[in-house]
Amino acid sequence: MPLPSWEVHVLGTGLIGTSLGLALRRAGWQVTLEDISPTAAALARDLGAGTVDEPHDPDLVVVATPPDVTAACVALALERWPRAVVTDVASVKGSILDDLRALECDLTWFCASHPMAGRERSGAVSGRADLFHGRAWVITPDAETDPQAVALVTEMARTVGAAVTVVDPRAHDAAVAVVSHVPQLAASLVAARLTPLPEEAVGLAGQGLRDVTRIAASDPHLWTQILAGNAGAVRDTLTAFRDDLGHVIDALDRLATDADAPGARAVLARTIAAGQAGHARIPGKHGGGRTAYTTVRVLIPDEPGHLGRLFADVGEHGTNIEEFRLDHGLGQAFGVGEIDVLPAAAGPLSAALEERGWRLHD
Repeated sequence: MPLPSWEVHVLGTGLIGTSLGLALRRAGWQVTLEDISPTAAALARDLGAGTVDEPHDPDLVVVATPPDVTAACVALALERWPRAVVTDVASVKGSILDDLRALECDLTWFCASHPMAGRERSGAVSGRADLFHGRAWVITPDAETDPQAVALVTEMARTVGAAVTVVDPRAHDAAVAVVSHVPQLAASLVAARLTPLPEEAVGLAGQGLRDVTRIAASDPHLWTQILAGNAGAVRDTLTAFRDDLGHVIDALDRLATDADAPGARAVLARTIAAGQAGHARIPGKHGGGRTAYTTVRVLIPDEPGHLGRLFADVGEHGTNIEEFRLDHGLGQAFGVGEIDVLPAAAGPLSAALEERGWRLHD
């Protein structure tokens, strides 16, 4: 029996809306697009995310607008299509729900949600059909939400390859403050310290700095809205962060004046150890706690074709790449490719790569 072909109307054709349209159309769903900017909607259409036709009677309306107008757009969608299920993809839930209640909306067919996926680049041109694949999609129904609405939003999320989790809206906001919103602020604060540095100092940057600051390239306008919408939970998390940071600063201050300051090193060690314990809890690609991989480091000449040849050699050997990173030093004629593999595969892969002429980096 073939699966039903649902009709979905996407309001907002930025990164998330366009990516969702691309993924749903690939799965055979009917998608129509709408945006306050006709040019943005037309671009998403030209990229293959859907049509810009007026929806007749959509089964599902997805509000993919900026957070500061999400509640108003959801209220309008509930009024325009009273028989449709309506969801949103904003990264804050509690404040939007409060606004909808203030507008006295009937929330029977509204099922809020939040795909934990994104990129540091925004706009339709950055859309990808595989953006949600393997990512969490949080569904946050209210007590008034009809179970059929939950079921349809769940089906949509799973159709685009996401792993669905259902949580309370307030619990969602507290969680994303820790796992998403504060990391954005931390990355921005660290990256901001680079601005006054001389060029030669910035040139010393290694992969660690790139990893920490990658998301610092995010859109300031969007993130101002997100942080303002989740201000209470972000404040509470930052307050605890500030207290921990205060202990570290105090320890360093004592060491700066007394190299043998009793207890100061213990503060630093506990801080790093606590971070190590927290990092181990980040889910790996196979779910659950992070798998302990072994890293094989390969020197890759900075010339066309070598990276592709490396991947081909790894594939021919039959080893699965769990994660891959490329660290390219300033002014160097080569990079270091870091290939994370299961521990049992590291030795045989290293030997096979050396036989194929690759130089390994110890």
